Amino acid sequence: MSHTPPPRFGIMTAPMQVDYHDILRVWREADTIPEIEHAWVFDHLMPIGGDPDGPAYEGWTLLSALAAHTRRLRFGLLVTSNRFRPPAMLAKIATTVDIVSDGRLEFGIGVGSRPGHPLARREYAAHGLPFHDTAHAVGSLAEACTVIRRLWTEEKPFDFHGTYHQLTGAFGNPKPVQRPHPPITIGGRSSATLRVVAEHADVWNMPGGEIADAINRSALLDRYCAEIGRDPASITRSIVLSVSYDQPGVTRAAIAEAIDAGFSHIILGLAAPYPADVARWVTDELISASA
Repeated sequence: MSHTPPPRFGIMTAPMQVDYHDILRVWREADTIPEIEHAWVFDHLMPIGGDPDGPAYEGWTLLSALAAHTRRLRFGLLVTSNRFRPPAMLAKIATTVDIVSDGRLEFGIGVGSRPGHPLARREYAAHGLPFHDTAHAVGSLAEACTVIRRLWTEEKPFDFHGTYHQLTGAFGNPKPVQRPHPPITIGGRSSATLRVVAEHADVWNMPGGEIADAINRSALLDRYCAEIGRDPASITRSIVLSVSYDQPGVTRAAIAEAIDAGFSHIILGLAAPYPADVARWVTDELISASA
């Protein structure tokens, strides 16, 4: 891709197998470092790695707490599972967090947990949530994006009669601080999800994996944008890269590859336990070295 904007760096702290105060420590430190522009947590109700019975925090509640303890960082969930919360409720939650943070929310959303991931799949039965097939989940996501945007922007109540969501007298008050609405990040790599990205997203997040696959997925997104008459350059490309504390050179090489491939939104995934001063280490060893 041409005319790639300068990269913006962020961190991700998966809120599982870790204490809340450890996450808070890292976010507070990152909030003082201008080179780290954004920070993220994920949206799972049970651990998807390590001890299956270990701790995992609810993402939006955690995000609101972290918002109240930071002043500068932009932040979000990579990504909200659209399977967990009805879209109108999610719009209300996200608006509240945007207000708490004085307009720093990056609204991340996706289809939800992959059905082939057994540790993710169990969340649904454990919390009494239905797990619909992929076609249903993708269709529901597209409608959810429409509903959420309308609740954030429309000044009068409306009815919505979709295939997957039905609302009567829907209305959002207050509105988010950010106008017309918080930036929408949609995460995922499937062809069906990328069609939703082309239609609704400001940012597309590639959830890790091989850079060659990320490049192919990005090219497919370009094609879907062209099909609906949207400029592909209007969607920022984002990717999550795992950080190696022991081999920072490996991570630096991955960052360089991602930037060369047109990904300008680099999210560095930090494994717990977090070393002391990890945000400063990330800045010095990874971000500054990649400038």
